[in-house]
Amino acid sequence: MIFLRYESWKNYIRYYPVTCLILLANLIMAGLVLLNGGFTNETLIEFGAQVNWQDYSTQYWRYGAAIFLHGGFSHLLFNSFAILVFAPPLERLLGSVRYLVLYLGAGIVGNILSDAYYTSIGQITISVGASGAIYGVYGAFLYIALFQRHLMDEASRKTLYSLLIIGVLFSVAMANINWMAHFGGLISGFFIYGVMIRLFKRRTRA
Repeated sequence: MIFLRYESWKNYIRYYPVTCLILLANLIMAGLVLLNGGFTNETLIEFGAQVNWQDYSTQYWRYGAAIFLHGGFSHLLFNSFAILVFAPPLERLLGSVRYLVLYLGAGIVGNILSDAYYTSIGQITISVGASGAIYGVYGAFLYIALFQRHLMDEASRKTLYSLLIIGVLFSVAMANINWMAHFGGLISGFFIYGVMIRLFKRRTRA
């Protein structure tokens, strides 16, 4: 089962440096938000929330910054747990640099698609969270489960499929969930991984 973590904290940091940096960035941004007014819309916008108001339409940096912001403690905890547990095998497989490119790329593309969709239907949104990037990681694992089955055991495939089913239902059934960022990240991660393994020699460290 590739999604079970057996490492000590020392080895976790050694094996998954980018995952650790992503978690640290999320915690630092949450701390800065708390010190400057808390998890309010105004503070989140100040620190880089994705906003599809016309005044912010050319601030493209928000597509990336919003990945490291969260709307509250439960939001931060849920996403941090997903990163902590499910992302490490992909970092080991791809290598740290390519893993970071996939994580950020999926998150950014998910946010761009979200922005375009909600703007097209005339709905004003303020969106934050790592979920699009996390679903990008799930998308990469979905590619592996479907086309590189030798890299994933049966128990891990079943866990992944369960995560995706629950995630899809959760995304469309719950209020205040940016389902477009989730789906956009999932699809982006799937295709980014597929392109990467063709452009670069795949690393297959266990």
